[in-house]
Amino acid sequence: MALFRATIKSTQISNGVRIEKGMFVDFPSQSGSPMSTNGGKEVIEAFDRKYGIDIKKGHFVSSSYILIEKIN
Repeated sequence: MALFRATIKSTQISNGVRIEKGMFVDFPSQSGSPMSTNGGKEVIEAFDRKYGIDIKKGHFVSSSYILIEKIN
């Protein structure tokens, strides 16, 4: 299992959800591409746990808004 970091690329607001540039979450994943597996479920859940925001509701589950890096 690998450890990934998802980092917000720029400040955005959509559907009442605000993300700030530099917000990040670290999460484990068995997938080599957590953003495209299960609709980004692991990334969505990680942001909800840490910040209490629903990035899916804001339509931010995309490489346009989030940089995914493998850190382990």
